[in-house]
Amino acid sequence: MTDPKIGILAYGAYLPQRRLQRSAIYAANSWFAPDLRGLAKGEKAVASWDEDAITMAVEAARDALTGLDRAELGSLSLASTTLPFADRLNSGVVKEALNLNDAIGASDATGSQRCGTSALIQALHGAAENRKPQLCIASDLRKAAPASGDELTNGDASAALLVGHGEVIARFLGAHSVTIDFVDHFRASGVDFDYGWEARWVRQEGHLKIAGGALTSALEDLGVAAGEIDHCVIAITGRGAGPAIAKRAGIAPEAVHDPLVATIGDAGAAHSTLMLAAALEKAKPGEKILLLDFGQGADVLLFEATEAIASLPSRNGVAGSLALGKSVDNYMRYLFHRCILPLERGARAEFDQKQPSTTLYRNRKGVLGLVGGRCTKTGTVQFPKSEIGVNPNDHAAGTQEDYPLAEVPARIMSYTADRLTYSPDPPAYYGAVDFDGGGRITVEFTDLEGADVEVGCEMKMVFRIKAVDEMRHNYRYFWKAAPRT
Repeated sequence: MTDPKIGILAYGAYLPQRRLQRSAIYAANSWFAPDLRGLAKGEKAVASWDEDAITMAVEAARDALTGLDRAELGSLSLASTTLPFADRLNSGVVKEALNLNDAIGASDATGSQRCGTSALIQALHGAAENRKPQLCIASDLRKAAPASGDELTNGDASAALLVGHGEVIARFLGAHSVTIDFVDHFRASGVDFDYGWEARWVRQEGHLKIAGGALTSALEDLGVAAGEIDHCVIAITGRGAGPAIAKRAGIAPEAVHDPLVATIGDAGAAHSTLMLAAALEKAKPGEKILLLDFGQGADVLLFEATEAIASLPSRNGVAGSLALGKSVDNYMRYLFHRCILPLERGARAEFDQKQPSTTLYRNRKGVLGLVGGRCTKTGTVQFPKSEIGVNPNDHAAGTQEDYPLAEVPARIMSYTADRLTYSPDPPAYYGAVDFDGGGRITVEFTDLEGADVEVGCEMKMVFRIKAVDEMRHNYRYFWKAAPRT
């Protein structure tokens, strides 16, 4: 019997703003692969050049932590099959961006499409011993070969779940896992694209037998009848797979959730967490939510929504993120931002992007966490924080305290649209923004698709890739300003 006070405390999600129309992809490749016509409907979420699994994870985590005290967190995990670093703690970058305490555990989970649910199960089981909440984030941004089925179906997304002991919005009723080295697809280290096996074999042997068998066994082990499931979340995006698996287990068709393929695409390791977040948005107190994830076996988790779900503070979540989408059809830009199509970038792109690790370490709160300073004597806010204050009437020394700015609304004070400097997404917009309550910073702007940029526009700060160090295969991160929506 599981502790009724252990479960999900909050959830969040993030989708990149751009929604690439699948018809644009098909139009460019139909001369070579006309058989892809059946996949050319709908759209998929695509990240910009300055987004990756880390930046998307930060945004999903910020959404999940809406209205909560971050100082209470005990640990965080980041699950992804597309982590930018093979030997650097990716979740450690997320921790810094969220401005969490140094005395916190962090871990990366990878190696399978179900690494997100596997990390979630570990966190839930560990909640009985560690009473501090644990943040479980899943994020994926996968490449796909042009003119492939994956190119049309893959989407970019992230989702986060805060789990632990307390006033949960969905209590954890149990989990069941099976592990089988069933290789439906694979990607070796250092390789860009997945290699997949024949779809019919994957569906029959993998989805219906392995995943379906795991679902049936889970219902038996957890002592739950199929008819008791109100929300059946099957994170398998193959056409008709979810309903077929649910039908074999005796779960009602109306309980099966939309796999979100038409509007987002297959988000890889993040898809199960994303679908669970979407189900939580619709769940009512007392309803049971079953989640099935697949990848070299299967994970099945069972939750029951509580009364607390109705009082959760408002957040973007999946529905809100979907509503913020901007339809685009620039397939060439998509290929360039994925580093699939090389373009002549010109001499202005030829400069060293090295970031000294010593400087980053000493200034990590400012660079990664956007933590400025506030003078305790005059109340003046500034960025960056310094030993001597910037107040012209009182240059007080040694009086500044940390002042996080990432969540503070801002407005454009001045801006420039520059086509002379190099940008992967020209023109390069940058300018000065003033924070509510004081403080000013000059930053790049992002997410301007279809937005009107004017002095006085409300902006929000978002964590993004600042530059790519191609010589050393490193990524520089900083904060940018995006239109507040």
